[in-house]
Amino acid sequence: MTLSARPKTVEHGEWVAHQVVEHYRNLWNFVRILHEKEDDGTSICNPLTCPKMSAGKNHSYTWLNKNHEPVELPAYEYMSLMQRWMSGKIDDPALFPTDPDTVSFATHPEYTSTTIQQLGGTEDWFGGRSGFPKQLASTCQLIFRQIFRVYAHLYWDHFVEPFYHLNLEKQLNSCFSHFLLTATTLDMLQPAELEPMQYLIDLWAADGTFPPESKPYSYANVERGRYIQSLSTGA
Repeated sequence: MTLSARPKTVEHGEWVAHQVVEHYRNLWNFVRILHEKEDDGTSICNPLTCPKMSAGKNHSYTWLNKNHEPVELPAYEYMSLMQRWMSGKIDDPALFPTDPDTVSFATHPEYTSTTIQQLGGTEDWFGGRSGFPKQLASTCQLIFRQIFRVYAHLYWDHFVEPFYHLNLEKQLNSCFSHFLLTATTLDMLQPAELEPMQYLIDLWAADGTFPPESKPYSYANVERGRYIQSLSTGA
């Protein structure tokens, strides 16, 4: 919880913006592995292996084309477009200002435990005190949602190949569990959005990865998680 908890001296919007950048960087370290070319010139994630952006049989994600129509794309193309979109947002100084003269601490202590929804009706909008625009909250929620979708695809389609075979599964689990703690603590993801990874959330609640006081734990079916844990240990 320590890494995902916002220091009380840091303004809410600035903390969320910082988390967006950090989790974006963590994620694309893994995606880069999928996009590396093999000896035959193809990548591990390609239109043949992953013809659509999916997370298991029951969940697939569409991309809005230039006419704002939802279209199915191969996962490789979806993630490439998503990376371009995210980097464009993060690198936009109008959305993520980098001026060192902007406020970098909470000037209103009463806001330190305020949620996005509660800030919505105040004059001091989410991130306003640190120079962020009014659309920061909605943009960050979109970015967190898309990061989750990419992680879900990595787990469902690529956990064994390449991450397990490269001994990177512990790093992947560490980054994703930290992401879930952060996203739910900051109200950037809601329980219904987590459904593609629900069984893993259940397991992590049961095995102690998520502490009982955390939001992911409250969203978990701990009994089911214990059952899944017993299958892996043979108990």
